[in-house]
Amino acid sequence: MADAGRTPEPDPPEREPASRLFRIPNFSLFVSAQLLLNTGAWFQNLAIALIIVDRTGSASALALVTVAQFTPLLILAGVAGKAADSVSPRTVLLIAAACAVITTSSLAVIVSDDEMWLGWLYVLIALGGCVSAFERISSQAFIFEIVGAARLKNAVVLNTMTFSSARSIGPGLAGVVFLALGPVACLVANACAYALAFLALLAIRPAQLQPRRPDTGAQVSFRQVLGELRRNLDLRVILIVNSVVTFAAMNLNVVLTAAVTISFSGNPGELGLMHMLNAVGAMIGGFLLTRVDRITASTLGGALIAYSLSLGISAAAPDLLWFLLVAPVLGAGIGIYQAVLQSSAQMASPPDMIGRTMSLVTLGNFGIAPFGAVLIGLLIDATSAQWALWLGAGVTMLTAASVWLVFRRREA
Repeated sequence: MADAGRTPEPDPPEREPASRLFRIPNFSLFVSAQLLLNTGAWFQNLAIALIIVDRTGSASALALVTVAQFTPLLILAGVAGKAADSVSPRTVLLIAAACAVITTSSLAVIVSDDEMWLGWLYVLIALGGCVSAFERISSQAFIFEIVGAARLKNAVVLNTMTFSSARSIGPGLAGVVFLALGPVACLVANACAYALAFLALLAIRPAQLQPRRPDTGAQVSFRQVLGELRRNLDLRVILIVNSVVTFAAMNLNVVLTAAVTISFSGNPGELGLMHMLNAVGAMIGGFLLTRVDRITASTLGGALIAYSLSLGISAAAPDLLWFLLVAPVLGAGIGIYQAVLQSSAQMASPPDMIGRTMSLVTLGNFGIAPFGAVLIGLLIDATSAQWALWLGAGVTMLTAASVWLVFRRREA
């Protein structure tokens, strides 16, 4: 936390280039840590997905990975949100990174055993999900402390773009490493990424951080959070949209892996290429949003339309070649939707409640995912991955129409 007598930074000039944020050393260190964490996570995600598909050939078994990974978020989101608002997010992130090194290294040991019982895989993934619950929420709350309110929108968009960068770098490299060295090497790479991220977070200077809470020492109560939700229509819309779209249209690790490996009979290299092309589009979508002056909850309507159209285009791809060619379009839709969602949620939240708010966003983003993953896995096994994409496109378009009606009614 910043010192009480510290002089606050002046507001940046209008339309300050987003790239100027990298002149803030703490922000550069934070983004580097996020890039390492998310790139390493894709090494693990791709390796685990291919192990499951190879052993079972079932989309439902693949969906259980999502259940094991994200159910802890459903249980721990409230605790993690309180921790992010009560304790320094930097401290939480350092502890989470250290724990992740242990869980990921344990996964590498388990996978190295050819006689491995598949249940141990799910158990360790669930433990990693517990760590991830605290890491995801605290990282969102930490952005305000690094850059302050005036630069928050661009900082959140750039942070979202690091996820896209990781999705560009991670799957491509992971596909090559998996083919050359096997799944254990992918998991070891993830453990090393967590260790390097720990060092980057350790280098962040607490004295240069900006406080989110008043100096009264009072903590935000759960009743205050509920009161803010009752008053704040924007937050309510954001949280509902997030839950609906996550349930029906954001289980892309299951859907896209099934599309490439099961529907189109692709190999690990082609799966990595699909994720890479997808992420290039997401980076382009995020960059375009840095040119937008203001992002609010009402901006979600346009973002949802873009995402729905991108899902429909991917669903219409007749073969693997076309599916890869339109992957950047889907990526752009994902990048625009996720950046608008994250930015609008933080902008709509009081600073001292950002941790609790982002815990609710994360709960909708990942805590709901296991339920959607099970149903999507059953749908894919009964039909195909293309039908899952069509379902996501339809639900997303209906959600966009609902958002438009809500804000039109408020204006009227």
